[in-house]
Amino acid sequence: MVVGELSETRDLIIIGGGPGGYNAAIRAAQLGMTVTLIEAEELGGACLNRGCIPSKIWTHAASVHAQIQKAGILGLDVETSAVNPKKLLKRKDAVIKQLKQGIETLLNRNQIEVIQGKAIFTGVNKVGVEHGHQYQTYTFNKAIIATGSTRRLPAGITPNIPRVLLADDLYRLDELPEHLVVYGDDYLALEMASAYAAYGSRVTLLLGNKGELLFDESLHRELTRQFKKQKIKMHKQAMITEVAEHDQGLNITWNQANEREQVIEATHLFVSGEVCPNTSELGLERIGVELTQEGFVKVNPMQQTSMDAIYAIGDITEGPPLAVKAIKEGKSAAEAAAGGHPDVNLTFVPTIARTIPSVVSVGTSEREAIAQHLEVRTGRFNLSGNGYSVLTDKSDGFIKIITDSQSGIILGVHMIGDGAAELSAVFVQLLEMAAKEEDMIYPMMIHPGVGESLQEAAEDLIGHAIHNMPALRMEVSSRQD
Repeated sequence: MVVGELSETRDLIIIGGGPGGYNAAIRAAQLGMTVTLIEAEELGGACLNRGCIPSKIWTHAASVHAQIQKAGILGLDVETSAVNPKKLLKRKDAVIKQLKQGIETLLNRNQIEVIQGKAIFTGVNKVGVEHGHQYQTYTFNKAIIATGSTRRLPAGITPNIPRVLLADDLYRLDELPEHLVVYGDDYLALEMASAYAAYGSRVTLLLGNKGELLFDESLHRELTRQFKKQKIKMHKQAMITEVAEHDQGLNITWNQANEREQVIEATHLFVSGEVCPNTSELGLERIGVELTQEGFVKVNPMQQTSMDAIYAIGDITEGPPLAVKAIKEGKSAAEAAAGGHPDVNLTFVPTIARTIPSVVSVGTSEREAIAQHLEVRTGRFNLSGNGYSVLTDKSDGFIKIITDSQSGIILGVHMIGDGAAELSAVFVQLLEMAAKEEDMIYPMMIHPGVGESLQEAAEDLIGHAIHNMPALRMEVSSRQD
């Protein structure tokens, strides 16, 4: 190992080049800071290389495949499509390469120094970086830690079984599973169950210990109904206790709500996994950075750790392990490091699953509102009453709005249906600005468009939705015959 004799000084060092890290780097550079980004593996992090982007390639392919099956109703004579996993892998690699080159160009144009290597804190304002046989130390004025997380197999599942797959393994699989068991209850598990069912695999979904999905109860019921239509077998409170390999595949032993054990024979098992913060090899405790018992870095609303000059963002801090959270925190940490006073509020982080159809939940659910003893009213509009949803043959689902009955302030917006993921940005904006019912009723919506359903759901709060069928009234005549 060659050891640098002198420590080089840097203004801001960012450890980790995922979505949180590179967004922080660019924002800090925009604010006039000199930035050095240290990445141990690949720019883009888990999100680009084995998470968000690959998963959405899978779900997009599944959605297109499902639509092709219905092309005939539009007068399109299309031969039945077939899934080719090898071509799907090529598409994934091409997209990742293109997006990674874009990140590299952005960092270069913003004059951000990128160093390849593994960083470890050697002092309160010093890091050492190892790359192969090279080792160099750097002194910093400020640092942002953005090392992300790793998913691991839960207890009961033996590692190193080839057909037991985490996300990174699944997105390298060059064959279509005959019978895929999906284990988990997060967005990733739901998306992969839906995608592989669309591809033609037999799919069994074991929801794990929670037994409930991450959405408003009405969305849960509708997604369960949609999964049944897609022939996905779903089991709540299902815990895997053992996985055994045999010549044809796997024997998966599980129990439901701690009752008798059952065995499923499957060709593959996909596990969404437990999220573990990548903090154990950074030397944080040595320099006094406080961690939770689970290994997450403790931060204040400006993403500042217990050490004033060090900030932490993304999956290594508590909260949902989502890229949208990491990006928001990354920009805020950069602004704080540059002398600003941002305040990260994650109250309205959307919960999204790009299943078929997509599901979005933002803000308070009806059950949560009742538990908080809030007086609420709800408005709902089914997509079967929306012209654009009908003409595109994507009319499954609905939008539901929950408001405070006293103030009219919107507490939650929930949707299942095509277009939900894109409309989620509108839902978040409404909640962030503390919008009221009338704020959704007065704006003009494009016609025909799925957005009209949001307005009709708002109008339904006061019984004025035009395309909701009114309840039949029986008129009693007082006339004597």
